Amino acid sequence: MILRTLIFLSSLIAFLPGLVPGARAATGIDRVEPPNWWVGMKSDKLQLMVHGEDIAGFTPQLASGRPGVRLAGVQRVASKNYVFLDLRIAPSTRPGAIEIVFRRGAEVRRLPYQLQARAPGSAQRPSFGNADAIMLLMPDRFANGDPGNDNVPGFPDPANRADIDAGRHGGDIAGIVDKLDYIAAMGYTAIWPTPLTESRQDQYSYHGYAATDTYRIDPRYGSNEDYRRMVALARSKGVGVLMDVVLNHIGSNHWWMKDLPTPDWLGYGNRFVPTAHARTTASDPYAAQADRKNYVQGWFGSDMPDLNQKNPLLANYLIQHTLWWVEYAGLYGIRVDTFGYSDHAFLAAWSRRVREEFPTLNIVGEEWSMNPLVVSYWLDGKRNPNGYRSAMPSMMDYPLNDTLRRALVAEDSLHSGLSHLYERLNDDVAYPDASKLVVFEGNHDIPRLYSILGEDLDLYKMAIAYLLTTRGVPQLYYGTELLMTSPLVRADGPTRQDFPGGWRGDRVDAVSGAGLDAKQKQAQAYVRKLLNWRKTQALVHSGKLMHFAPEDGTYVYFRYDGTGQGAKRLMVAINKNRKPVSLDTARFAEILPRGASGTDVVSGETYALGRTLAMPARSVLVLEVDR
Repeated sequence: MILRTLIFLSSLIAFLPGLVPGARAATGIDRVEPPNWWVGMKSDKLQLMVHGEDIAGFTPQLASGRPGVRLAGVQRVASKNYVFLDLRIAPSTRPGAIEIVFRRGAEVRRLPYQLQARAPGSAQRPSFGNADAIMLLMPDRFANGDPGNDNVPGFPDPANRADIDAGRHGGDIAGIVDKLDYIAAMGYTAIWPTPLTESRQDQYSYHGYAATDTYRIDPRYGSNEDYRRMVALARSKGVGVLMDVVLNHIGSNHWWMKDLPTPDWLGYGNRFVPTAHARTTASDPYAAQADRKNYVQGWFGSDMPDLNQKNPLLANYLIQHTLWWVEYAGLYGIRVDTFGYSDHAFLAAWSRRVREEFPTLNIVGEEWSMNPLVVSYWLDGKRNPNGYRSAMPSMMDYPLNDTLRRALVAEDSLHSGLSHLYERLNDDVAYPDASKLVVFEGNHDIPRLYSILGEDLDLYKMAIAYLLTTRGVPQLYYGTELLMTSPLVRADGPTRQDFPGGWRGDRVDAVSGAGLDAKQKQAQAYVRKLLNWRKTQALVHSGKLMHFAPEDGTYVYFRYDGTGQGAKRLMVAINKNRKPVSLDTARFAEILPRGASGTDVVSGETYALGRTLAMPARSVLVLEVDR
């Protein structure tokens, strides 16, 4: 109750004039972004975007402040209501306030600005990796902890839970806080909420990918301080928070749209031209320049203006924006939406700059392609024929996601079914390090896993076991543990349905188990068991992988740290057949010790592996091999 009260009060404070991040209305300056900065950053450069009526007609001067801070340059642009200030902050600068004074004759506008101390160890922060398991959640559809912020004066698109397709349902930060114990108990070590920043769009605003103020948490979710408290509380429970960052586009009601800084701030000179989504143009040696331009400058829709990162002021703004949120909120990592759609030189500079400032921070990008060559193009260490180099440590493994979903429902033959899954890993040669990829079973843009698998619980268990034992960092979509369903074609509303028990009065409650049927409880227990087991499994986190070609509807692979005496091994065996099978374990002799046995981590049952492995019909076994 105390936490709820604090969240409610801070949400109210966020509406008070002059206290919204970036706002300085009382001084004749509407905004300054970033709204504050820190001393001790690796780079001594800071560029402030200052917005106010006719601010370009004033002369700025650093009036008072800290030793080591200087105003190195002033940049004016086409709009007279903007000015960009280049500051230099020496490494020796101590935290405190500075003041920038804008003068025009007798008229004076004052801008107080805070340079804060960084959190201890911020640069070398812990971040997500192979030992983690990530839950993706959509805040508006996850849990409504504070019904009082469902509708906010001045914000269109009122809450309407009856509208499953486009309506806001009222989920918020307080709801995430309410479910943190559940998330941690399930075995997740990180969460990735879809964007929480302000989206003051007229309709369909709940998904968050059309931001109207990227420095402000949408008040229908809470406040900036609510977000920061949620991150800290999650971390205290062993759960890190990844932020969903959108570099490519904004919402059509973004505050910039009423007063764009420059004529080239948006793609195609600030006019709507739709993107053709030609992802391969980034690396295709035969691609036309017009198609390459359309990929990076084309708009997702008239309601999502595309940002032109070739503009150096905008590029720097986006870099600083990312750095600000990492430092301000204490983030555990970043997920980047629609990664390849932004200017490619900018993406290389952005990824380098973020990793220079936060060398241990992990970042994963979205490249929605089933082609490993397209996905691998963006990864750090990839030698691209055209010379392009990125600093991105990770990408979402869409190729493996697509293959897993199709392989489990297809008939097994030489080149389909489990053989397709086996062959897909051969494409790992395209990646500098495939173990850094984020592997996933589903997300908010594709049909639910359980539906794709024909609502077959046995196939579902195979998918979950595979995801949590193969190479890479696993991510599950909220509700997957409850066998949530959706249409078999893309349908955003049903795919993003409300999490059971996230709203007061829900008949079904995932946390208490009320209303869950027997299969849902079984699936939830299965995911919980494997996730919590996985936390301590070094073989799954960093072990080598060896797999054997599928035979007759079975597939076996091992995670291991060696083949000699004392080596540790994990054996995963999948049997898609509708009858029990007996595997000849002599086939695995190069990795499986003679006379070994294995204990299934889910059931606790021990299986003899000396000559054969007796597998039940339609089963998957995750066996810790006894040395």
